[in-house]
Amino acid sequence: MSDTIDMVDKLLADLKNIGGVEACAAASRDGLLIRAVMQKELYLESLVAMSATILGASETATTQVQKGVPNRVIVETDYGKLIIVGAGPKALLIVLASQDTGLGLILLELQKSAMKLKELLK
Repeated sequence: MSDTIDMVDKLLADLKNIGGVEACAAASRDGLLIRAVMQKELYLESLVAMSATILGASETATTQVQKGVPNRVIVETDYGKLIIVGAGPKALLIVLASQDTGLGLILLELQKSAMKLKELLK
């Protein structure tokens, strides 16, 4: 189990090193924190729980109208971006990015990381 945690920590550290990424976390689909890389952990538990809820609601909405499962959910505010990506049936990844950051590289690496996390948690 320790090896898995180390690999999740490395995955998150690599995500955090992408330009514009301020914080990232791995969570279970039911909103429980697995691991995180954040400076301010004040609202971490709430962020993770609400992110799981947002992704779950988005999946329900899009499947109800027969549009399939969303690849990601992006919430943009005046101060930054919240990106939530499913990582298989057990987990999800959450990234907080700065407001002026382009999302191309972040989305590419986030998708790769989601696949790795899915494999780690099989």
